[in-house]
Amino acid sequence: MGKSYLKTGIVYHDKFCQYDLGAGHPFRGSRFADSRLFLREKGLDDSLDAVFLEPEIATWEDLTKVHTKEYIDLIFRLAEFSQPYDLETPVSTEILEGLMFIIGGAIKACTSVYEGTVGRSVNLGGGFHHAGRDYGGGFCIFNDIAILAEHLRESYGVKRILVLDYDVHFGNGTSDIFYSDPSTLFISLHQDPKTIFPGTGFIEQIGKGDGKGYNVNVPLPPGTGEAAYLLALEEIFTPLAENFKPEIILANGGSDAHFADSLGGLGLTVNGFFQLSRTIHETSEEVCNGRVVLLLGSGYNPRVLPYCWYALVKGSLGSEILDVQDPYQPPGDPWRNREMVMELLGRLKRVLGEYWDCF
Repeated sequence: MGKSYLKTGIVYHDKFCQYDLGAGHPFRGSRFADSRLFLREKGLDDSLDAVFLEPEIATWEDLTKVHTKEYIDLIFRLAEFSQPYDLETPVSTEILEGLMFIIGGAIKACTSVYEGTVGRSVNLGGGFHHAGRDYGGGFCIFNDIAILAEHLRESYGVKRILVLDYDVHFGNGTSDIFYSDPSTLFISLHQDPKTIFPGTGFIEQIGKGDGKGYNVNVPLPPGTGEAAYLLALEEIFTPLAENFKPEIILANGGSDAHFADSLGGLGLTVNGFFQLSRTIHETSEEVCNGRVVLLLGSGYNPRVLPYCWYALVKGSLGSEILDVQDPYQPPGDPWRNREMVMELLGRLKRVLGEYWDCF
């Protein structure tokens, strides 16, 4: 039986909830428990297509696969004294333990795929894409995406990894880590950096050295709308995946591209996240025998977040129909943005055409 017919692993640990950045902060640990409960209420615990997995805590050695010793030491010292890394990114021993379990969850998600336990997997936590080798910020301390990529290389000899970052914010840390690396194709769909944190992630940032052409940014206008967003995904992600032929796809994001998110918004509905996940799933079936790891973490509207995360999980299960609807009335899709996005995609394809046959 091929991997594409195996179950989807869903990784979760109660310790994930300790990654809680405090009262009044947009990133609360309740997101993890709320989403786990929503999956249970929707019957996934009894699904024949899913299996729930519990991770072990990550180790210091896992962190050193990506981060400098000096930076790791700094974070552990800050945690000991409950000192923040910056104004938006508090650190404590409890937060750090939660993060180490989330990183352990990412590792469990990928090992379960490569050991043949599941065909694809979802970690109900993660995607800390603003952390670089020697810096953090933007609610992120260590970069679990990059740690997972290096774990795949070291433990399973994986040579080509595609990272799809669909968070509304540009993943500057992940981009920096792999900016010169042609073995990692980094594709990011995000809100126009001129309008949102971290203020970078433009079309012209394509990588350097041997990595030129392997850093792909799709900066979309605020309120892009679902149709134009999914068009951008199909026009850029799918042909690049078919051309690059990765051995696995790592996808990170959450619900912050939803139209009702409080920190950004590209106009997606709950169903849009389902279609996004289905596109990832279907593309992986074509290019890497269905191997996908989804890392879910972002989203700043607690009412809609569990719906979106559930939709992403359902798409990964290969479901054809989504059985939930938005808790809010969706706005009309702004079709006028389609022409703007088409023009943007044309410029991006001209830039990438020097490096990719598919453009």
